[in-house]
Amino acid sequence: MEVPILKQGPYLIATIQSALTDKDIVQLRDALVEQVGKFRARGVIIDLTALDVMDSFATGMLQDMAHMVRLRGAETVIVGIQPDVAFAMVHMGLTLEGVTTALDLEEGLAHFECAGVPGRGG
Repeated sequence: MEVPILKQGPYLIATIQSALTDKDIVQLRDALVEQVGKFRARGVIIDLTALDVMDSFATGMLQDMAHMVRLRGAETVIVGIQPDVAFAMVHMGLTLEGVTTALDLEEGLAHFECAGVPGRGG
């Protein structure tokens, strides 16, 4: 299942709407990294609100995506990690070390504004 990536001003927003296969996650990574350059995005938000499970591969890939996006000149914020998912991740020893997280999409966008990531007018 292809994950839609929306362009909102200088930001890209990828909303994961259901569980993804390993192949889907790799395709998302490749698409995000490519589109950061194509659209000169300054920030990427990955919305996980609809997910109720995260395995070690998906967690690692999200961390890799964030680092790759940073190397392309943009910042990543992962939003919408559900309480049960956070609990399971902690129990499995999975972290998103070095990756910014936020409660929801609104907070993710606010993070960019507070961090000085240029918005529409900047």
